[in-house]
Amino acid sequence: MKELIEKYRGLILYVIFGAATTLVNIVSYWFCSHLLNCSVSLSTAIAWFLSVLFAYMTNRTWVFESRASGLYEIGREMISFFTSRLATGFLDWLIMFAAVEKAGLPDMPVKIASNILVVVLNYILGKFVVFRKR
Repeated sequence: MKELIEKYRGLILYVIFGAATTLVNIVSYWFCSHLLNCSVSLSTAIAWFLSVLFAYMTNRTWVFESRASGLYEIGREMISFFTSRLATGFLDWLIMFAAVEKAGLPDMPVKIASNILVVVLNYILGKFVVFRKR
């Protein structure tokens, strides 16, 4: 069992921090849309930004154990991370816009389903693009 945990340590931590990131995203979305009465689009954008900040810190440190150092390497890593998350954030926004604002579906089930897709895509991009071993 110990060998399996060590072998899949990064994936296990990604699932844990991915769930925490998703929670940050959903709670901040709900707070903005339901308590502050912001639009779906604005609430989604704010939720994306807050969850990406949280994800970068946890992914860099614990999930992918980045060894990047120096201003140039860390800057390049951050730009790559935020760019990949911008792409999946746009996908999240597009799903919310199409399903909630245009099709009239209930926002929270759509938000949860959208986040599942986004988490999977973010892992793939993080592992093979942003934090790949150079």
